[in-house]
Amino acid sequence: MTTLTVTILVLLHVSFAPSLAAQLPGNHDTNDKSSSLLPPVATNGQPFPWVHMRLPETVSPIHYDLLVHPNLTSLDFTGAVQIQLQVFEDTSTIILHSKELQIAKAELLAPEGPGSLPLQVLEYPAFHQLALMSDVLLVRGGTYKVRLEFSANLSDSFHGFYKSSYRTTTGEVRFMASTQFEATSARAAFPCFDEPAFKANFTIQIRRESRHIALSNMPKLKTVELPGGVLEDHFDTSVRMSTYLVAFIVSDFQSVSKTTSHGVKISVYAVPDKINQTDFALNAAVRLLDFYDDYFDIPYPLPKQDLAAIPDFQSGAMENWGLTTYREAGLLFDPNKSSASDKLGITMVIAHELAHQWFGNLVTMQWWNDLWLNEGFAKFMEFVSVNITNPELQVNDFFLGKCFEAMEVDSLSSSHPVSSQVDTPTQIQEMFDDVSYDKGACILNMLRDFLTPEAFKIGIVRYLRRYSYQNTVNSHLWESLTNVNDGGFCSQEKAQSGWYSGDQLDVRAIMDTWTLQEGFPLVTVEVRGRQVRLMRENVSEGSERECVRGFLWQVPLTYITSSSNTVHRFLLKTRTDVLYLPEEVEWVKFNVDMSGYYMVHYEGEGWRSLTSLLLTNHRALSSNDRASLINNAFQLVSVGKVGLDTALDLSLYLSKETDIMPVTQGLGELVPLYKLMEKRDMEGLENQMKGYIVELFRGLIDRQTWSDEGSVSQRVLRSYLLLFGSVRNHPHCVATATHLFNKWRASDGNMSLPSDVSLAVFAIGARDPEGWDFLFEKYRHSQHTSVKSRIKSALSISPLQHKLMEQSLMGEVMKTQDLPHVVISVSRNPKGYKLAWDFLRHNWHTLVKKFDLGSHSISGMVTGVTNQYSTREMLDEVRGFFDSLSEETGSGLRCIQQTYESIEENIRWMDQHLPQLKAWLDRQAQGARTETRGHEDL
Repeated sequence: MTTLTVTILVLLHVSFAPSLAAQLPGNHDTNDKSSSLLPPVATNGQPFPWVHMRLPETVSPIHYDLLVHPNLTSLDFTGAVQIQLQVFEDTSTIILHSKELQIAKAELLAPEGPGSLPLQVLEYPAFHQLALMSDVLLVRGGTYKVRLEFSANLSDSFHGFYKSSYRTTTGEVRFMASTQFEATSARAAFPCFDEPAFKANFTIQIRRESRHIALSNMPKLKTVELPGGVLEDHFDTSVRMSTYLVAFIVSDFQSVSKTTSHGVKISVYAVPDKINQTDFALNAAVRLLDFYDDYFDIPYPLPKQDLAAIPDFQSGAMENWGLTTYREAGLLFDPNKSSASDKLGITMVIAHELAHQWFGNLVTMQWWNDLWLNEGFAKFMEFVSVNITNPELQVNDFFLGKCFEAMEVDSLSSSHPVSSQVDTPTQIQEMFDDVSYDKGACILNMLRDFLTPEAFKIGIVRYLRRYSYQNTVNSHLWESLTNVNDGGFCSQEKAQSGWYSGDQLDVRAIMDTWTLQEGFPLVTVEVRGRQVRLMRENVSEGSERECVRGFLWQVPLTYITSSSNTVHRFLLKTRTDVLYLPEEVEWVKFNVDMSGYYMVHYEGEGWRSLTSLLLTNHRALSSNDRASLINNAFQLVSVGKVGLDTALDLSLYLSKETDIMPVTQGLGELVPLYKLMEKRDMEGLENQMKGYIVELFRGLIDRQTWSDEGSVSQRVLRSYLLLFGSVRNHPHCVATATHLFNKWRASDGNMSLPSDVSLAVFAIGARDPEGWDFLFEKYRHSQHTSVKSRIKSALSISPLQHKLMEQSLMGEVMKTQDLPHVVISVSRNPKGYKLAWDFLRHNWHTLVKKFDLGSHSISGMVTGVTNQYSTREMLDEVRGFFDSLSEETGSGLRCIQQTYESIEENIRWMDQHLPQLKAWLDRQAQGARTETRGHEDL
């Protein structure tokens, strides 16, 4: 699944975990917190015969026959499921999942013939469990069938079997029904064993009206007409898969199709009015599925792959096997309306979901503690696949940003190991975060660089082949990556890797240090002549954790020097070590291209020499190296390793920078400084900081054309810069954007604006009430998802944004799926941050019901709205609200702890560094005045 990371384009923006063995299923008594609870009571008052959150392993499903009949008029559904079971222990009780389903009938089918025995049904809603009580003993080694009939309303949320709607160009509202089962919502659509290790085959039948079509994981075999004109579609039996990958849709979608070179039929489905926006996704999917077929050397096992654009969808996309589902913005593309970033984003999300067809679907994590085996790999493979299939998208320019995002979360005490014990549905939902996705991808990238791409590929193909249609844990991956080629690396590979000589490589020993503990290392480097002293410690923004000594990492160090651009490699296994250079050098840069998931601090003259290099010859280092220096310098200010003057001095070189990653990272470090000030009464210093940033990038901003010319990276950077310049009232940007907006409005929105700069144009237009209303009407009637997305962003960062959140919550014009983005955008506005916080508090219970406790949407709003607060008063207000919640309404959410930590850090940073920042800015202003007077004298 692709989580929706809310990005504001303006860039307004310890101890070891339990051992891995303790986190695995088997004897659930050892790892299930629910085992200590009092015996549960069923809804009818009888004792419920199971006390654990996890299901017992006494029986396991082999095959589901599922019939579902949604009614898109009454917005409910009925169904029946027949489950074939294998029995592993004698039992008269079957425990399975059901959530908010009305069970009309439950029976045990006779092994032969038409007979059946009724089953008593006990329900325990707290754990979403049913107990089916049989008068007949189910004997170990036997197979049995149970059948249940059920009904429910189509969900009002974005999970389970839920209703979605869209408005046609003529204004008609049409309904459809779609599924979203990951992580624990298949149980809300049919009774099932809703844990990833309970894989089974599924044969699905769907009833519908003739005006609709039905889709599911497998191709349709036939359609039967029933009395009353109802049609029943019969779908082929699926491969063995987990319940969270089951999917079905009933809608009036239309489709376009192509066949891959491997013979797989690819179809893209969308609402009829938008089917002309599907060609780009279709071609991208064909290219990417062919790539994965060849790269993994394992044929895609299904005859078809459907991609469906769902009008209401909470996350970014979902990898249901054979029927991937997407937000419309993640799939629909119009070459005349969509931007370069749209093209990049759509390609990446398709690459992510298709990678899951192998990583996640074919080979699935045993339990949600190892979600990263699914999501980290899919995120990593996005970049590998798109880099090869679509080199023009320049995805390598964007990977580093994922590592920075992960490190921001991972530096907090409230972070978690990549592999973490989870029990409840809320805890499982919380695993869908930057640590599982982005950190997972970054440590895989580090491992690939460590092993060499060739050896890494051999290992992951071995992993996929060995565990096809099975469930895995971390150690299975490490074993597959150890001793590739059946005897360790060949001597040539070993010599080329440069990491070690003669030692047996133990991938598990290395990688357990990265997956079973939170955080990441800081490597301190001090050069003394030819001697390079190394010291490793934990990075943390909390002073309590800085001295923790339990953390051990095996760190694959890389470095270049002023005398050699050859990448040198060294595996740091101990807390301290010493390297010897062949000669004395002017500078050393560690973590080349930031391929490793660690930060570097340069003691002594290290930072000064690198700053001097950037100011005199910044292209001596790669753009990723420059971006990593910017990131590391500013982040190390927070932990007291680097003075603010040092980081700001380094930022001065950015006036010469033109590459996207260093520029956006520079903005990403500098802009939050004045965002903190906006929440305090310090307008003078705030304006000084804003002025410094605008002046720093003035030359680059002024060189941008208001067009769609250039490479993808140049175009995405242009969007950033022109929007930033417009929001910061850079005169040239404001004048040009105002001119273009007035012309566009005079044409009633029919004039073609360059896609990449239209957000800047809309942002300026939305500043006055007439422009805001005009844009809102264009949003209301547009059928172009990319245009609507940019208008939405412009409306939400406008000073007039107060009416937008209520509109989005209602969901009539602006979809409720977009509410998290809107709320966070409003909070970034100095006139809107209190509005966003008040909205979040007042609508909290509605929001957690709609978006689900623990979801990325909820955590994104909590941290996004509050993470720029920097006063004790706001911290007390935030604590007061969240402390008033019960556990059922979210008091224990990890994002709340992250919020407290972030605000505490902001307060500490402001108290400690504001005088230094003001003095530095004053010196820069004085220097600029002196230089100006010097020019006047000439």
